[in-house]
Amino acid sequence: MEKDRCDWPNGKENDTIYHDNEWGVPLHDDDKLFEFIILDGFQAGLSWSTILNKRENFRIAFDNFDARKISQYNENKVQSLLKDAGIIRNKLKIRAAISNAICFLEIQKEFGSFDKYIWQFTKWKTIQNKWTTMSEIPVSTPESDAMSKDLKKRGFKFVGTTICYAFMQAAGMVNDHIVSCFRHDEVKQN
Repeated sequence: MEKDRCDWPNGKENDTIYHDNEWGVPLHDDDKLFEFIILDGFQAGLSWSTILNKRENFRIAFDNFDARKISQYNENKVQSLLKDAGIIRNKLKIRAAISNAICFLEIQKEFGSFDKYIWQFTKWKTIQNKWTTMSEIPVSTPESDAMSKDLKKRGFKFVGTTICYAFMQAAGMVNDHIVSCFRHDEVKQN
């Protein structure tokens, strides 16, 4: 029997697996948070489905999202990434990933972890929404506005409020599963 779920996976296998296992689950692991902030930056102007389909390629190309390694990338590595058909070959986004890695490490140093820093925008808890349709879900909120403003102030790039809200959804800072979705209550338990 098919489970009721949010509409956005549209029956696509990678999207459905991601929806059913990761999307909206509260995340407190710095490495995974970094992966999502980088992937959400690459998503700008594209679909999340495109990113999910290239996710494994991104992991290989970007040293499994090791912020320390990425922060050390040089021009040769940038040129190599620009030739990698398995990822999004956008020079600005690639350079942003490198500078964002540097900023990420600075935040870890200042706060002890990126987790402690990023969750302050939702007062260290998941915002439990009760949407009945996908059309009710906003593309930004005051929380994502504040996150975007602060990340930009700290030097991050590709962190507009819409990208920050998508990150909040991915990291489980908001539960945006519609109430009829089987994951809404499951995620709420985490």
